[in-house]
Amino acid sequence: MVSTPPHDPTPSQAPAGDESADVVPSRPRRRRDRRERGLRGPGVRPRVPGRPETRTARDRFDDLVLAVVAEIEERWGTRLGLIEYAVEDTPQVPDDWDDTQVPLSSLVRGAGARPARIVVFRRPIEHRTSSRSELEALVLTVVVEQVAELLGIDPEDVDPRVGEEDDR
Repeated sequence: MVSTPPHDPTPSQAPAGDESADVVPSRPRRRRDRRERGLRGPGVRPRVPGRPETRTARDRFDDLVLAVVAEIEERWGTRLGLIEYAVEDTPQVPDDWDDTQVPLSSLVRGAGARPARIVVFRRPIEHRTSSRSELEALVLTVVVEQVAELLGIDPEDVDPRVGEEDDR
């Protein structure tokens, strides 16, 4: 008794005696969604090669810090004098760092012609927040606390919104 392979009733099979019977049916084209995590790559093709068309998280964070700094400079610019603001991804802590918390910002006081410098650390701040409103509130608090330290006054005097957040 001879066994025959089971019949595959796919429509891609050509009828017997047809010349195209030797052609292997093509498989559907595979997309880059191999592990079902969605399509990869930019959603928009950039107009300038090498520069993303959409804003990155770093750019949005920089804009947020810039908005907070602009408000503070408007109110306290004459009293602050020359001051530099910077945003870094993470602080550089020494290998023997024994504190359990990572700093969110840094203040370097100016001396002579060298301006004071406030550095805000993006990744530790983003790590502590879960929404855009929390991120905005924490950036405001961090910058206001550093400016208050520089001026030697209470943070609530620099920006009253910082005191309102503590009451919640």
